[in-house]
Amino acid sequence: MKTVWISHPPSVKKSELPPTVMALGFFDGVHLGHQKVIQTAKEIAEEKGYASAVMTFHPHPSVVLGKSEQHIRFITPLKEKEKWIEKLGIDYLYIVEFTPSFAELLPQQFVDQYIIDFHVKHVVAGFDFTYGRLGKGTMETMPFHSREQFTQTVVPKQTFGDQKVSSTYIRHLLKEGEVEKLPFLLGRFYTLTGMVVHGDKRGRTIGFPTANIALTDDYIIPRTGVYAVRVHMDQQTWEGVCNVGYKPTFYREKATEPTIEVHIFDFSDDIYGKTVEIEWHKRLRSEQTFASVDHLVSQIKQDQQEALNYFKNNPCIFSKKQVF
Repeated sequence: MKTVWISHPPSVKKSELPPTVMALGFFDGVHLGHQKVIQTAKEIAEEKGYASAVMTFHPHPSVVLGKSEQHIRFITPLKEKEKWIEKLGIDYLYIVEFTPSFAELLPQQFVDQYIIDFHVKHVVAGFDFTYGRLGKGTMETMPFHSREQFTQTVVPKQTFGDQKVSSTYIRHLLKEGEVEKLPFLLGRFYTLTGMVVHGDKRGRTIGFPTANIALTDDYIIPRTGVYAVRVHMDQQTWEGVCNVGYKPTFYREKATEPTIEVHIFDFSDDIYGKTVEIEWHKRLRSEQTFASVDHLVSQIKQDQQEALNYFKNNPCIFSKKQVF
């Protein structure tokens, strides 16, 4: 996959670009709804003999437009998004810099400069995709703005139960710690990537050494608490428990950011400086303050046993057919 960064106004020349079928969207999470849009574009491209393309935007429009709720942490930060889109077999990824001047484009200007001038022959987007100033352009207006230069496909709403599969709903589940539902929305377990760094090393003094994880990108961190997780490192996988929180048993003053600490079962190697991927399976309990270290140790033993039971009873990584 070739990744192309685009600044506004674009300087591309239509004659230098291959004809493409393009999927349009922000695609935070590259969830099952996004995958449907992107795979549809890929399938149509193969049918018509064109290259496949995805156009996304960075940073999130909410940051540039000064929305009350700004998305500065992501389900899939840009590098992760790029990785998952590439796994879907796309030929070109266009990343458009979202700026105030770009946001002011009229719908027709957006179509002219970012679809027609990009040699796009067919557009695929979700039913709720909008474009142009104030989101005035919709998939209903797209045929009018196309100048008969391309055709389009609208992908209908994808659902999980009675919920729309959406980045908003996934963010809500992460905020609530309901990570066990995420595979049915993402097509995979939620993951974070980070580096093992030095912490206060208190875990090893109580018999439960932990790896302190510093995130390598702007991920959304699940709600504070204790989770059953898998840890991927050096092409190997281990099971463990992860604590997300502020360690209230040891610290009276609450830190500004929660720490992420993983106790990996049956593991004692020195892994400082290693990059690890945490795969989130199930929230076991809320973070608690314990009256003594002994009470904390007793609870950690219970957490470990509960996680072991969970993985024993759920041996398959994911029973639903996965895209990835």
